[in-house]
Amino acid sequence: MPSYTVTVATGSQWFAGTDDYIYLSLVGSAGCSEKHLLDKAFYNDFERGAVDSYDVTVDEDLGEIQLVKIEKRKYWLHDDWYLKYITLKTPRGDYVEFPCYRWITGEGEIVLRDGRAKLARDDQIHILKQHRRKELETRQKQYRWMEWNPGFPLSIDAKYHKDLPRDIQFDSEKGVDFVLNYSKAMENLFINRFMHMFQSSWHDFADFEKIFVKISNTISERVMKHWQEDFMFGYQFLNGCNPVLIQRCTELPKKLPVTTEMVECSLERQLTLEEEVQQGNIFIVDYVLLEGIDANKTDPCTHQFLAAPICLLYKNLANKIVPIAIQLNQTPGEENPIFLPSDAKYDWLLAKIWVRSSDFHVHQTITHLLRTHLVSEVFGIAMYRQLPAVHPIFKLLVAHVRFTIAINTKAREQLICEYGLFDKANATGGGGHVQMVQKAVQELTYASLCFPEAIKARGMDSTKDIPYYFYRDDGMLVWEAILMFTAEVVGIYYESDQVVEEDQELQDFVKDVYVYGMRGRKASGRQLSPRLCQHLSWCWLVQAYMPLGQEPPVHYDWCSWIPNAPPTMRAPPPTAKGVVTIEQIVDTLPDRGRSCWHLGAVWALSQFQENELFLGMYPEEHFIEKPVKEAMDRFRKNLEAIVSTIAERNKNKRLPYYYLSPDRIPNSVAI
Repeated sequence: MPSYTVTVATGSQWFAGTDDYIYLSLVGSAGCSEKHLLDKAFYNDFERGAVDSYDVTVDEDLGEIQLVKIEKRKYWLHDDWYLKYITLKTPRGDYVEFPCYRWITGEGEIVLRDGRAKLARDDQIHILKQHRRKELETRQKQYRWMEWNPGFPLSIDAKYHKDLPRDIQFDSEKGVDFVLNYSKAMENLFINRFMHMFQSSWHDFADFEKIFVKISNTISERVMKHWQEDFMFGYQFLNGCNPVLIQRCTELPKKLPVTTEMVECSLERQLTLEEEVQQGNIFIVDYVLLEGIDANKTDPCTHQFLAAPICLLYKNLANKIVPIAIQLNQTPGEENPIFLPSDAKYDWLLAKIWVRSSDFHVHQTITHLLRTHLVSEVFGIAMYRQLPAVHPIFKLLVAHVRFTIAINTKAREQLICEYGLFDKANATGGGGHVQMVQKAVQELTYASLCFPEAIKARGMDSTKDIPYYFYRDDGMLVWEAILMFTAEVVGIYYESDQVVEEDQELQDFVKDVYVYGMRGRKASGRQLSPRLCQHLSWCWLVQAYMPLGQEPPVHYDWCSWIPNAPPTMRAPPPTAKGVVTIEQIVDTLPDRGRSCWHLGAVWALSQFQENELFLGMYPEEHFIEKPVKEAMDRFRKNLEAIVSTIAERNKNKRLPYYYLSPDRIPNSVAI
């Protein structure tokens, strides 16, 4: 009688094992087996991290095994089981792999196909077509779209983390409890004694050091020491927390009526301001998005304020970017002066602080929340709804949406919800952050998600003209490595554009992203057209690239020194020059309580997950084909070379840039 050896691998995460009864059935081209109980006498089967083998004897030859059916039935108390994979040794001695990497809950069952990636056109057998269709029907009931706020990209229909499908929940919900993590952070930072001191101002800048954790020879310490310098201010637009806003100025905007006479002491080439613009030496950062956004009013005892500044920057003869003019609101006028480096020390300093505060708000709400978390969630939900597990693009994408939907659900539950943690310390809390996302979505395009195109659109692509833009340089290295890998894998399954166009599952996936992510806006562009293989590669590339620049330490490095990234301002922007004092600046900066909440937040955001995976790490082997595994090996080697290149560049640098080193880039957006 034919006998099969079945090897079953249980996950190693907490509570992955089970004591329930596990049954297995085999479905082959020549017949189906009976249901077999997988059990060994005097042995604890399916323990966490275990790999167990069983002999299964059948009455007759089943032919080529097409499906493996696993059923879980209660033994004593229900416990979930995480099944990694099943390997089948056939009577002929062949080995067939059946990847799973899913939870089986309650008295559940799961039907697995072998690990070969298949397009719908490759499935000619009725039972495989039926399995493919049923899988998507089930997923579309589990992964439903929901509009969390009008105008937002749609998200998962789950109010709480516990409502999510088990497969996308965190292994341990405690690890991502924002309230718990913030409290732990403030305890670890020894700032508990200040956290309830709202409305109580610090005495001076040095007083902020009471809550600042000094770590020698780190970026955060250099920020603390040099934050008031124009060089440090300008450098952050290139390589700081939010290096995606600066753009080359091709024409001075009328709303910023700055003249050569105003800034001539900052210009080093004996040229007029207009000539400097023509030569490409002038750059601009415009926070117009913040215009009209309501400031936080959740605390009646503290007035909070926002500005919408415009900052003009200059590339000096040393090729360093420095600020030369700042206007704190969008409409010019007598009560909206243009602040200059030649102004009184504290006038100029307060103007720069306002810009840094505005930059913090845009980074947290747009760069991080919208363009990283929310957009990534759209790709994840669309993937689960429209691509079966056997689809090659599902296999490519799944590692890059790991825990993304879970972290976003947790954020909506505790962080950015009404009266959430975000309201405690941020001037855009209390609804301002929602208004910002709603405005920014109207400008969201596929092209803006494409790293090279976004860099070029801002006029920041020339390495010769802008030599110290490490965010661009390292980002392009990683982008090219991902692109090469993606194109190689896509080419294995799609030999022509016609195959791409005829893949209805892929078309439905792209449609979901367009309709529910871009909200069907034609202005978003059609960059994600599924008609070309190169665009299919780009689709995965964008998803894999989402975490770039959001590596956890970036938050603490640049935002932990409160005056460099104030989460709120307690006085309105100055309307005249020559009146600002150090006392006024300190009273404008966050009070002790909000400073502590802010520090706890950036500390919590700066910690990697306990089981973090980084770019190029694929512990879940969804692909079993040799050509794909070889492509993965080449990808990892390319990433290792990039790590070495960046490390060599950073040697002896007082301000090393390591955020886009592949060994520090999370594989998915989950922080």
